[in-house]
Amino acid sequence: MTAKPKPLFLGIDTGGTYTDAVLWSEEGSPKGKVLAKAKSLTTRHDLAVGISGAVDAVLETSATDPAAIKLVSMSTTLATNALVEGQGGRVALIMIGFSEADLARDGLKTALGTDPVVFCPGGHDVHGNAAKLDLSGLEAALPELGRSVSGFAVCAYFATRNPAHELAARDLIREKTGLPVTASHELSAKLGGPRRALTTLLNARLISMIDRLVAATEGFLAKRGIAAPLMVVRGDGALVSAAFARQRPIETILSGPAASLVGARHMTGLDDAMVSDIGGTTTDVAVLDSGRPRLDPEGATVGGFRTMVEAVAMRTFGLGGDSEVALEDGALDPKILLGPRRLVPLALAGMAHGEAVTAELERQLRAPNPGRMDGRFAVRTGVPDRLAAGLTASEAKLYEAIGAVPLALDRLLSSNAQNATLNRLVSRGLVHICGFTPSDAAHVVGKQSNWDASTARLGAELFARRRDGRGQSIAATPEILAERVLVTLTRWSAEYILETAFAEDGLDGAATVAHALVQRAVDAHPGIARFTVALDRPVIGLGASAPLHYAGLPPLIGNGCIVPEDTDVANALGAVVGQVRVSAEARISQPQEGLFRLASGQTMRDFTDEAKAIAAAEADVRTVAAQRAKDAGTDSAEIDVATEFKVSTIEGQRMFIEAHVVAVASGRPRTAISQA
Repeated sequence: MTAKPKPLFLGIDTGGTYTDAVLWSEEGSPKGKVLAKAKSLTTRHDLAVGISGAVDAVLETSATDPAAIKLVSMSTTLATNALVEGQGGRVALIMIGFSEADLARDGLKTALGTDPVVFCPGGHDVHGNAAKLDLSGLEAALPELGRSVSGFAVCAYFATRNPAHELAARDLIREKTGLPVTASHELSAKLGGPRRALTTLLNARLISMIDRLVAATEGFLAKRGIAAPLMVVRGDGALVSAAFARQRPIETILSGPAASLVGARHMTGLDDAMVSDIGGTTTDVAVLDSGRPRLDPEGATVGGFRTMVEAVAMRTFGLGGDSEVALEDGALDPKILLGPRRLVPLALAGMAHGEAVTAELERQLRAPNPGRMDGRFAVRTGVPDRLAAGLTASEAKLYEAIGAVPLALDRLLSSNAQNATLNRLVSRGLVHICGFTPSDAAHVVGKQSNWDASTARLGAELFARRRDGRGQSIAATPEILAERVLVTLTRWSAEYILETAFAEDGLDGAATVAHALVQRAVDAHPGIARFTVALDRPVIGLGASAPLHYAGLPPLIGNGCIVPEDTDVANALGAVVGQVRVSAEARISQPQEGLFRLASGQTMRDFTDEAKAIAAAEADVRTVAAQRAKDAGTDSAEIDVATEFKVSTIEGQRMFIEAHVVAVASGRPRTAISQA
């Protein structure tokens, strides 16, 4: 009897620069088999274009019938990149029971920026008892807010103990505006109102972006006849359904890096390693311990903001192949600076727009002296016009002047004020800046060839003309400049990997003497006190450019660097070999002696017996976890329940303070076969 063939799995990773696709089968070795892989440029104006380019290529290469694909799983760095680059939709933050002083905590005011905030009386105490709720101010503001924002974030005082006031505000906003609303209790059960508000704010900003990604992917799959469930990788490496991710896009921050960790472990079999994943926008560094990624118990930090999202303990740096190349100001021998902002590489702009870019670069080269805006262009990202809501008059005027073809900045801008306006348009995700990047440097020296090398060389010539503190050109030739940029990228990569190692050892590498020591070690600084540093485990280098940028890593980190064969699609591969994993939790407090109050989801119940309260909590979280696992995309979840008690002993008597009950459900995602 002939055995049925194993189902095929399609993995997709939508990154800042490239969209990757991999077709994988469980057949073959214990690691399964990569049948085909491909890359296509990420098209932010219409994500389906980049997705179709990569997926169609793997289908054609493997001669696969689309109907044979039984599961599609996707990871993405779009949310991570948006937070690193300060992008996202304009949202209104609704704070219930908080004061304006609370905005100063946990970076909330910085994250809010110029977005509107509304304060309403209300909220609850630690035991879930309500203060008086007044939403009249919110109701009065909704007509104007409904026209100027893309969504709302609602956070109420102690909503994790009683979400009633958040639910009331959410229902009012939906009724009056019809816009997306994120309530903080839906994202986290942890205390700490301002940080929970920050997490909710960022979630609301990301909704339209992730919604567009999921919609584009689902639309493409339908057109190709791929009738398979769509999963998304969460920030802790687990898989969830696309519908789940749409409601909680904040949980996809570090999705791409988390998938890369799963892929790194799968490809190398290493249980203990540092993993460094270099993309176009960011470098993500994390640790594998005993075959599992370390998770950050305090919540993921991305773009300088500490969230309440459980995710891999990943340090994300604004360093990638498309990082902005700049020059240190005011130094006799200025250093090359990289990132954190991503630019559209000149080689890519030249390939897409040809003469419109090269003619301007040649014009600037003919000038007798270098200009501060040489080699820089502005171009619209192509996002829908509705996402440009709320622009000031100066922003709208400049935005109108920028089109779909790159426009040289020395023609576009006439003042520093306009430059600041342009930067605001970039931060809103409405405009891209094109300029010289490490990807261009790689084209100049022949180490990369997928875009237009001649445009990259023109950009390198312009950059090499810049002056140092002595008035001399910073490089004699474009090739010398390009090599200097590439060496700098490898050196910075080593620094970030070592800083992450120090941080995992309990030292903050960027804020202690460790930072200076790392720099001395990486530079092999000749001093009286010489310092060397070595990792206790190898580095797994991931990313399409890892073979180039990490070739020189071993002597800088004191250990080996392994670059797997399929490193260029590690994220997409990690997306299809993962598992669904969700959790549910409940808390039991004792507002008065002999009364045990259970807060579980959107309900509160009181018990007079501790054991009955614990049993009810365990039953609740098991039921909720099972339902969440089903919603997240698995029908075969195993559920583990753990209870943690906080007690004290007074005169030999045990005194109950609080109990925390957590259920974790995990299982392989359902496929089209299991749905049949």
